[in-house]
Amino acid sequence: MVRREPSHLWMHLALIAFVLVTIYPVLWVLALAFSGQQSVGIIDLPADPSFFERLRAILPFPEHFSVKNFTEVWTEQSFGRWMLNSAVVSLLTTGLGVFLACTAAYAFSRFRFPGRNQGMLLFLVSQMFPGTLMLIPLFIIIVKWLGLGNTYFGLVIVYATTAIPFCVWMMKGYFDTIPIDIEESAVIDGASRQTIFFRIILPLAKPAIAITALFSFMTAWNEFILASVFMEAEANYTAPVGLRFFVGGFSAQWGYFAAGSVLVSLPVVLLFLYLQKYLISGLTAGSVK
Repeated sequence: MVRREPSHLWMHLALIAFVLVTIYPVLWVLALAFSGQQSVGIIDLPADPSFFERLRAILPFPEHFSVKNFTEVWTEQSFGRWMLNSAVVSLLTTGLGVFLACTAAYAFSRFRFPGRNQGMLLFLVSQMFPGTLMLIPLFIIIVKWLGLGNTYFGLVIVYATTAIPFCVWMMKGYFDTIPIDIEESAVIDGASRQTIFFRIILPLAKPAIAITALFSFMTAWNEFILASVFMEAEANYTAPVGLRFFVGGFSAQWGYFAAGSVLVSLPVVLLFLYLQKYLISGLTAGSVK
């Protein structure tokens, strides 16, 4: 007797409904960004609307497509400067975070020293606290003690500090999956520890490095609270901080805000698409260990 497979129709319908609920706000942002207007238009329905009129009222389709919001945000506002600031800070954070995470994770993976387990536990515990809890101590250290307030380097130090614990755990888990026999063979052939690390281990750990780089970049690119506190001059604002000027207590330029949000999302989307071939292997190998 052939066993009949259960139908998954209701599960598929539920998943489709959740997807539509998730992307509906995104569609509204895109519609407002390409509408050329600064306010959300509300369609007046007739007394007895038809099905298509009701559907037209809830679907976020602009009446006229225009790139006016994008051009004005980029040319008339300081958004281009803010995007450049975000790119500089994010790239520096990514470079510093990846380098420190790789070296620290390799040490925790391969060497046995006093405090090794306690150090990894402290990295894990530090991830349990919200970022705002460290705001005042970081402000005192960066601004008062080091004098790095309103500078790129001060913000890079803060972002790298918050991203490194997660990156070390990811990299350490991936390094554990690389057989140590490869390093022992290289030692027999006369390779130094630096040669093994840079020419053998790091090329084998490309998936984990891609995850670490993506996480570090996103941490710096999307962060708002720390950047708004440490950056005082308007010329040094990052893109998330600059977006708040489009929506204030006395004026709301929602079209500029939507266009700026789309522009801010593009680099992360492109980076994700470029690194997607490494994401699955990097996440699974690093997290399982």
